Amino acid sequence: MGSDILDIVLRSVCVLAAFLVLPLLVGQTEHKVMAHMQGRLGPMEAGGFHGWAQLVADGVKFAQKEDIVPLAADKSVFRVAPALGIVSYLLALAVIPFGPDFFGADVPGSLVWVLAVSGVGTVGTLMAGWSSGNKYSLLGGMRTAAQLVSYELPLILVSASFAIAAGSLSLVGIAHAWNPWWLIWQLPGALVFLVAATAELQRPPFDMPVADSELVMGPYTEYTGLRFALFLLAEYAGIVVMSFLLATLWLGGWTGPFDHHVGWLWMLIKGGIFSFLIIWIRVAWPRLREDQLQRVAWLGLVPIALLQLAITAVGVVVTSQ
Repeated sequence: MGSDILDIVLRSVCVLAAFLVLPLLVGQTEHKVMAHMQGRLGPMEAGGFHGWAQLVADGVKFAQKEDIVPLAADKSVFRVAPALGIVSYLLALAVIPFGPDFFGADVPGSLVWVLAVSGVGTVGTLMAGWSSGNKYSLLGGMRTAAQLVSYELPLILVSASFAIAAGSLSLVGIAHAWNPWWLIWQLPGALVFLVAATAELQRPPFDMPVADSELVMGPYTEYTGLRFALFLLAEYAGIVVMSFLLATLWLGGWTGPFDHHVGWLWMLIKGGIFSFLIIWIRVAWPRLREDQLQRVAWLGLVPIALLQLAITAVGVVVTSQ
């Protein structure tokens, strides 16, 4: 009994440590990547060497700002909304495996769990837009709802394709079933997942709910200080979760040379590659219009995801006979 409690505590501490460190690393990486790609000098100066203190400066800036709740806001919902995204991605990260026995919680249908709880984070943005008592925030919240409905479908369809190929809804089972042939066989599904995940996180070029040139800051317009920082942190946490999930589904997670000893390192490398891609997409692509957003989802991603699902189902039936 005592050893079981100790094991739970150690796993919980590991998940919490990863959750506190990895999103900040992604945020720092985004500062540096954007600084290099766009010729920004500011993020390269703070603290001296390579601007190492830029993230610290941002944290101090947010902590010093006053926490304001508008009079017209639904105050309880307004206060809860920022925490919802953080908690949802923490619960998702808890079941992502970094090794055959290296995970926070052993959930049989862990793929379903991650997709379900990570979608709750987007609901937090919707709550923020609705509760702010601001027309720009409300419009941003409505765009969030439309985007969630549109891009959740291809995300689930391609995830089902990976589950069918592996014959398991467990992320550990999917990683065990992975083989190099998936790099070609499931490539369309991986591309759909990457695009849909970027849209789910409301990252450019799919940041129409925020759209600062149109909606001030969308659902976040009325937020200040640490509550606003929580939304930014939830965005980086979402990048971490989605990158690790895609690395597990398409690249076999921790599998690689000497994975019995450094499987966690392979997972970090693979997840880091996808995190960099999501950051690169933000810098390289302009924002879409709202009608273009829906067209990409329903006329592009959904048909490809359905085709990938059909090819996987036929391939599994043929190879099993």
